Amino acid sequence: MTDYKNLKLIASSSPHIRSKDNTRSIMLDVIIALLPALVMSIYVFGVRALTMVLVSVAACVFWEWAYRKLLKKPQSIGDLSAVVTGILLAFVCPPTTPVWMLIIGSFFSIVVVKQLYGGIGCNFVNPALVGRAMLLASYASAMTHWVGFGSKLPLVGSTADVVTSSTPMAVMKGIFSAETAEDALAAVNDLTSTFSISDMFIGRIGGSLGETSALALLLGFVYLLLRRVINWQIPVCYIGTVAVLTLISAPAGMSAVDFMLYNVFGGGLMLGAIFMATDYATSPVTKLGQAIFGVGCGLITCFIRRFGSYPEGVCYSILIMNCTTWLLDKYIRPTIYGAIKKDKKEAAAK
Repeated sequence: MTDYKNLKLIASSSPHIRSKDNTRSIMLDVIIALLPALVMSIYVFGVRALTMVLVSVAACVFWEWAYRKLLKKPQSIGDLSAVVTGILLAFVCPPTTPVWMLIIGSFFSIVVVKQLYGGIGCNFVNPALVGRAMLLASYASAMTHWVGFGSKLPLVGSTADVVTSSTPMAVMKGIFSAETAEDALAAVNDLTSTFSISDMFIGRIGGSLGETSALALLLGFVYLLLRRVINWQIPVCYIGTVAVLTLISAPAGMSAVDFMLYNVFGGGLMLGAIFMATDYATSPVTKLGQAIFGVGCGLITCFIRRFGSYPEGVCYSILIMNCTTWLLDKYIRPTIYGAIKKDKKEAAAK
């Protein structure tokens, strides 16, 4: 018989919702969704891509374990969030990034951005993106060293002798920075002759490790939607905003549709919109808030790409909108069940 006198019952407020999902299962789904992009990065840049990912993941896991061990806190490496941060950090770095630089970036992402604020769920900006921003600010030359498709990169060691190559975003930046119409038209011809839209969609181009293949990232997006890990609002509103703005602002001498596709498939737009802007801790909780968040990311991305000195704007646009999440959550709230809006005249009379 059950000993009801010694039975411990936990009383909590309704509603009582049960789910098999937990942090570990969600992070595992994200890792699975990132696998197509990882495979494509190995195909484009060689085994060095896998080396960079493994080093970044190992460093992130180590820093999280060491920090919590030092401060005598319960270990959290089993939730796989550090693994996801490590993969994403490697994905937003050039394939020539030295491994020691990844270790420094992982320390900043895990310890400074995540753990010092209380661990998973307490950080207000995306750890991997802040790690990239720190590396870009500290090692600008190494973080803007791009190579083309099929470059033979050493597994470890120096890549100083590797031939550099322009990225589609860098060439597009030259269109708007051109001083004359002839220079702008030459940049347009350079873009369309060097990079085809099909190559950008499949991933036969240079760029950061995990951003080259829009197809691989879209496969991950579909998987996350089917698993209900993320909602469609942020990625669709983000990418849709960039698509609309670039469609109506194409430069002279280039098809509006082509310019839009180059912007959508180029750079880190797909990677950022699907895997980083949708981070639970740093994005709004309401559907309307998520839609506004996505539109804001799209607007800032286009603004930086068009008027900024840096050819890419995904990283900074997401970080800026991360800082507005608290504001969106504060003022965009769902209607409380059973609440009645009082008439203005009645409220004023009282």
